[in-house]
Amino acid sequence: MMLFVGSKNPVKIQAAHNTIRQLDGLAECLVEGVAVPSGVADQPMTEEETRQGAVNRVHALLDSKLATQDDWLVAIEGGVDKFEDGPATFAYVAIYHANNWAVGRSANLPLPEEFYTQLTQGMELGDVMDKAFNTENVKQKGGAIGLLTDNTASRQSVYEVAMTLALARFRFPDLYD
Repeated sequence: MMLFVGSKNPVKIQAAHNTIRQLDGLAECLVEGVAVPSGVADQPMTEEETRQGAVNRVHALLDSKLATQDDWLVAIEGGVDKFEDGPATFAYVAIYHANNWAVGRSANLPLPEEFYTQLTQGMELGDVMDKAFNTENVKQKGGAIGLLTDNTASRQSVYEVAMTLALARFRFPDLYD
């Protein structure tokens, strides 16, 4: 049995692997990251676009014909939006296995208005964070979450919680059918 993750980003791959391995029978699951298109902007700027990016990545994995019916497909898409309480970043996760879907969302991480303005001008959040904190390629490390929480949370930890919650559908399928 395989776990295919719709990204080559090591943070997304590790988060998916750590979470899926907790399901019964999947402790020894092999994982492969696959670069697939999201079909949305490199920096999704709305909840809807972010969710669509995660779902599109799973569809791209399905279209690739890499997976069998027994395999698990996961995609994680980070995005931003401006809410009533201000701009924030978050992620959507899409999970597919044996003709069943689950889509979930992480909590919001508030963003400074200055960062959001740079995003509306075409920058990606990782680049904004690298510039502001003098880091390099933070999106493949702790991410904005690590930086803005002083490493009390990380991009990976937030993805793992979002996936854990979305997997409830697979843990108790009788309750969701």
